[in-house]
Amino acid sequence: RLRLHDGKLVKDRRYHLRTYPNCFVAKELTDWLIDHKEAPDRETGIRLMQKLMDHYIIHHVCDEHSDYKDAKLLYRFRKDDGTFPLNKDVKVFMRGQSLYEKLVSVEESILKVREENSVKYQRTFLGCEMIDWLVQEGEAENRKEAVELGRALLEHGIIQHVSNRHHFFDSDILYQFWINFRRRRRLTELLNENSSCALSESPDSPFCLRKLNPDPGNTSFLSVQTNKEIKIVSAVRRSSITSLTGNSNPYFSTTPTLVFPPVAECNPKSVLKRPVTNEELLSPGAPYIKKTLTIVGDAVGWGFVVRGGRPCHIQAVDPGGPAAAAGMKVCQFVFSVNGMYVLHLDYQTISSLIMTGPRTLVMEVMEATE
Repeated sequence: RLRLHDGKLVKDRRYHLRTYPNCFVAKELTDWLIDHKEAPDRETGIRLMQKLMDHYIIHHVCDEHSDYKDAKLLYRFRKDDGTFPLNKDVKVFMRGQSLYEKLVSVEESILKVREENSVKYQRTFLGCEMIDWLVQEGEAENRKEAVELGRALLEHGIIQHVSNRHHFFDSDILYQFWINFRRRRRLTELLNENSSCALSESPDSPFCLRKLNPDPGNTSFLSVQTNKEIKIVSAVRRSSITSLTGNSNPYFSTTPTLVFPPVAECNPKSVLKRPVTNEELLSPGAPYIKKTLTIVGDAVGWGFVVRGGRPCHIQAVDPGGPAAAAGMKVCQFVFSVNGMYVLHLDYQTISSLIMTGPRTLVMEVMEATE
């Protein structure tokens, strides 16, 4: 957006006796993408701009076209007309980006390369150091507010404990910025994003069961020692806001089979003894009770598999995973996900809701009292 402003492609334009401020001509922008090697051809350029429309980054000036057309039509960045949706996820991401830029631009920054357990980590800081800095710089009024900010950044995948074993605390625990906001990204990375439809191609939900045979002495978390291992870790983390960076999702690779090769063959048969309908679950006096589970995902997901549809059920639970720790059991039925009623949905849709939602998952489940 800023490059287009600098290049005078974004400017006030007059059409049919009306002036449209801060807009660009779609055909001219497609030419610009090719000339600046952001797209190899017009078809790719159109797909890239459609991605930006799908993510509510740009729109037609009169909202008369829901798709991006390579024609003499006027479009505008939503940030230029105040219609960009600033939901909680976006606000947390933008706050994280602002803090990162502020930290890397000062002398004697608390962000440093540090070593822990013979592993070097980039962009690291101690939790208590970050709290001190946030309060000192006026980014938080007190230490409690600073801790809440740090926890929000961690839950949205912007920072993390270096070995993914702790939430954010006001202590000398070592954390790092997981996102390098200064990495130059190319628009074509947008086309490598996972789509929710890919879920239906896998026999098991890829976010669910964790690495089955972790390396000895490394628990179920994957270390970050070599470039190869960093890529493996990237294949299993997720965030609901990462697509807004203009980056292909750094928490998911397009090949989750790197981490889950054995999972595709497990639990092919339903664990339910017999089919259960929604009417049976919800009928007065039915032998089912509702429970609320709060599951904080770890480095490799939440640790369960959901199957079936209308209603969906829990097919498998990793005994050492976050879901098991929260009280999830096999054969429970999924009633709601993050406040959304889901008894009428299939498992692919529920999987998509979970994968694109926050790291802290709140689920209501129903289980038999027998």
